[in-house]
Amino acid sequence: MRQPVVLDLDDSVGPLAGRLVLPLREWEEGIRFGCSLRRLHRFCGTLAGVLPRDHGTVFLGSGDFHHLTLPLVQRVPGAWRFQVVVIDNHPDNMRFPFGVHCGSWVRRVAALPRVSHVHVVGITSGDIGSRHAWENYLAPLRAGKLTYWSAGVDVSWAARFGFGAAFRSFTDTDAMADAFVDAQQAQREPVYLSIDKDAYAPDVATTNWDQGTLSEASGAAIVGAVRGRLIGSDITGEISSYRYKTWWKRRLSAMDGQVEADRYRLAEWQAQQHALNLRLLGLIEGNRR
Repeated sequence: MRQPVVLDLDDSVGPLAGRLVLPLREWEEGIRFGCSLRRLHRFCGTLAGVLPRDHGTVFLGSGDFHHLTLPLVQRVPGAWRFQVVVIDNHPDNMRFPFGVHCGSWVRRVAALPRVSHVHVVGITSGDIGSRHAWENYLAPLRAGKLTYWSAGVDVSWAARFGFGAAFRSFTDTDAMADAFVDAQQAQREPVYLSIDKDAYAPDVATTNWDQGTLSEASGAAIVGAVRGRLIGSDITGEISSYRYKTWWKRRLSAMDGQVEADRYRLAEWQAQQHALNLRLLGLIEGNRR
């Protein structure tokens, strides 16, 4: 098993055998939820100095840090093209005018020359429904670089705009996972995998974002669909308690539906998350290229 890496931004990831912990707490306020591209560039400079080129799954901490998948994908070694598979309850392709944040990074990953396609699998959020259509970055969907795999969301509006093929909609997440597995059988390209645990049903992992309905078995099937092709991976969606010092982060995170973690149940939920992390880590490393 390759050495797992913890980007310790919020002290939310439990102990992992043989892990490398990178102490980055001083970046928490500046990076958490969102940041300017300039600040992200500075963070990437720090990361480049401490993150080995050869490593295993990277644990990002809270889902508030999911935009850090972007520099990890940019760091994938080699010259070959590859897919990015994101397990997430949200598209993470929403408009954000202030740089990049945990819900807007997919558009930038899809634009990378080496990324052939991005699949976001597990969406049950209304973010891709007609009421929020204008908030989605449409360019990667039109260009055939991005596909949404969703369950229980009416996405009929996309067909009217001519890019309905980018929206794979199903009645439930089990059917969605089965269809994704079937679609991947003919694929041979390497895959970078990013898992946000808010895609799972709360009885699998409790987060402080609105959650999906993915079962652990269906999540395992999605990972298994890229068996032997994984070239990189990260896991996010830990539950941690934090109050932003920056007023606009407090306002925007509240508007995005983030709720404050119940401090009386935080330890219980983090233990549940940690147990899932161990199972996911074993599953990912067993499927690595």
